[in-house]
Amino acid sequence: MTDTHWLFGDQLGPSFLAPGGEGPARDAPVVMIEARSVFRRRRFHRAKAHLVLSAMRHRAAELGDRVTYVRADTYREGLRRAVGHGPVTVHHPTSRAALRLVRSLAGVTVLAPRGFLVPPEDFAAWAGGQRTLRMEGFYRQVRRDHDILMEAGEPVGGTWNLDHENRRPPPRGARSLGAPAPYHPREDGIDEEVRRDLDRWERDGDVSFVGRDGPRSFPADRREALAALRRFVSHRLPEFGAYEDAVLADDGTMSHSLLSSSLNLGLLDPAECVEAAEAAWRAGGAPLNSVEGFVRQIAGWREYVWHLYWHFGEGYRTSNALGHHGRLPGWWNELDADAVSARCVATALRQVRDTGWTHHIPRLMILGSYALQRGWDPAAVTDWFHRCFVDGYDWVMLPNVVGMSQYADGGRMTTKPYTSGGAYIDRMSDLCGDCPYRPDRRVGEDACPFTAGYWAFLDRHRDALGRNARMARAVQGLDRLKDLPALLEQERARERLHGGEPP
Repeated sequence: MTDTHWLFGDQLGPSFLAPGGEGPARDAPVVMIEARSVFRRRRFHRAKAHLVLSAMRHRAAELGDRVTYVRADTYREGLRRAVGHGPVTVHHPTSRAALRLVRSLAGVTVLAPRGFLVPPEDFAAWAGGQRTLRMEGFYRQVRRDHDILMEAGEPVGGTWNLDHENRRPPPRGARSLGAPAPYHPREDGIDEEVRRDLDRWERDGDVSFVGRDGPRSFPADRREALAALRRFVSHRLPEFGAYEDAVLADDGTMSHSLLSSSLNLGLLDPAECVEAAEAAWRAGGAPLNSVEGFVRQIAGWREYVWHLYWHFGEGYRTSNALGHHGRLPGWWNELDADAVSARCVATALRQVRDTGWTHHIPRLMILGSYALQRGWDPAAVTDWFHRCFVDGYDWVMLPNVVGMSQYADGGRMTTKPYTSGGAYIDRMSDLCGDCPYRPDRRVGEDACPFTAGYWAFLDRHRDALGRNARMARAVQGLDRLKDLPALLEQERARERLHGGEPP
C-alpha cells in the first residue's frame, strides 16, 4: 500500500510531489487540509487569507482525483477524517508548531525539507566553522557550492557584492520609476468561492481579518507564478538593482519582483528563479548589479533566514535584548493609515492595508524602525508582520523582525540596529516633501518623528549601543546636541499626552 502524502498550504509546487530522494512515492495519493483554526488563532490580513486559500484550492483542482481535500476545524481532525491513522508522509513543515504537530501524530513520516537551495546539513557544516553567522559569508558559500554567478571559481565581475551600485535614491522629481507593470493575475471561480467563504465566516463571527481583499494581486497557482517570474526577468529585472532601496509614494512596487509570496507558497523554486536571472545576464538582457542584487535576495538572504530560524532554536522568539515591552497601538493593528499624518508611515501602512505587501525598505526603515524607536514588544511586532503580509510566515518573520528589524537578539544576526533619522528617508524617497513634519527638525511641532525618535532611542540605550563599534560614533553625537534635554522631554510628553496616537 502506497503512503498518502500530506501537502501543507505552503508546499504547493511540483517539487513537493516529486519522487526520488526523500520524496513521496510516484503517484502517491495526496491529502490537503484546510484548517479553520489557523484563521481563528491570528487576525490575518484578509488578502493573505484569500491568497492562501485560493492557492490551496487551485492546487487541489490541478490534482483532481488524486487529492482528498478536507475542510476541518483542525489539522488533526482533517487528517483523521482523510486517512485515519496513516501511513502518511509529509515534507518537513516550515514552522516549529507544524513540525511538533506532525511529529506527534502516529503513522506520519517526516521527509526532508524542500523549497530551499541549501540542505540543513550543509548549513550546519558552514555554521560550525564560523565565529559569527553573518549573511555575507554564507551567501558566498552558497554561490560557490551552487555555481551561481561564478567563473573559474571566482565571482563574475570580480566582486561578490554590488550593493554600492544598488543604493541610488529615486530619480529627482519622478513620481514613478517607469518600470513595466508587474504580472497581475486574473481571478476566477475559485477566487469567487473563497471570497464568499471569507465573507460568511466574518458574518458568522467565526473569524476576523484586517486589511482589504482584492482583486487578488499575487499568483495562486504554478502557471501564474511562472508567468510572474518570466515577466519580472524579461521586463523589470534590468532596472531592479539600482533603485532597490528607493521609495516613491505613488509607485509602491518600483521594479521589485513581487515573487516572495509565490516562493513562500512553494509555487516557485528558488533554483529556477536564480537560474532565470543569471541566464538573463549571460544573454545580455540585464546588468550584473540587478542580477546580483536579486540573487542575493533569493540565494543569500532567504536561505540565511530559513536556516537561522531552525539554528537559533525556539527560545529565539522571546529575545528582547533591549527590554522593549510597549504595546502596539490600535491604529497600527487596524492598519488605519488615514489616521496618520507622517507621510512615510501613512504611505507604508496604506500599502499594507490595501495589498498586504511593501518592499523591504518600507518594512525595515519605516515600519520596523518606527516600532523599534518607540520600544514596542518585539514579539508583538513579529506577530504583526506575520499576520499582515501576504508573504509572512513564522520562519520568515521571526529572524527578520527579532534579529534584523528590532535588534532584539542583541546582535546575533546583525551588527547594528537598523534605524535612522528622517534624513535617510528624505534621501531615499519622495515622502518628506508634502509631510507636515520636517526631517531636519528634532524639536517642535514639526519635528520629524523619526529624527526625534532616533535620538531618543540612542539616549535610552546609550550604554549598550555605545559599546557597539558601528553605533559608537552616533551615540557620541548625543553629547553634541544642545537641544537633547528638550528633545527627550518632548518625546516623553508625546508619550504621556498622546500614548499610542498616530504620528
